[in-house]
Amino acid sequence: MAYRAAILTVSDRAARGQREDRAGPAVQQRLEENGWEVVRLKVVPDEFDEIFTTLLTWADLELAHVVFTVGGTGFGPRDITPEVTRKVIQREAPGLAEAMRQASMSKTPYAMLSRSVAGIRGRVLILNLPGSPKAAVENLEVVLPVLPHAIQLLWNEPEAHHLHQRMQQTSHHDLSSSEEPTSTSPTEA
Repeated sequence: MAYRAAILTVSDRAARGQREDRAGPAVQQRLEENGWEVVRLKVVPDEFDEIFTTLLTWADLELAHVVFTVGGTGFGPRDITPEVTRKVIQREAPGLAEAMRQASMSKTPYAMLSRSVAGIRGRVLILNLPGSPKAAVENLEVVLPVLPHAIQLLWNEPEAHHLHQRMQQTSHHDLSSSEEPTSTSPTEA
């Protein structure tokens, strides 16, 4: 089954056509290599209203299981993606952003400057990725293995509950990657 993703690149220069968006397509490629269907790919400037409206619309229409933002997570004065994301989500999912930061710290100390957040609106997960193609894909790879289970939980799929039962019967170290949850397609929006 193909999980659905939408990718929103947040970049003033890419939105003005002054720079090619390479991070969004890099995330798209990695998702598609892992069997995901990318249903939207859009570039917007670092403007609150454009980011907010896009995230809200995509989440409320359930166009995708996961909406990935790319860019706008640093310390720059116009880096507002985390603040906008917090206005859209209803519940935070801090473990995802913490895992990305922790894994990135093994590659560069600058990872601690990431302000990425993750959270849930309805049944849609929204996840902030960094703006560099390399860092965006590296961060994606950290969370990619757990996203199917997160989706199953959000969509109340029976497979999610079966995994929890198996985990109660055995330690998670005994679960091989071949036993990762698989799912039928969640109810289409």
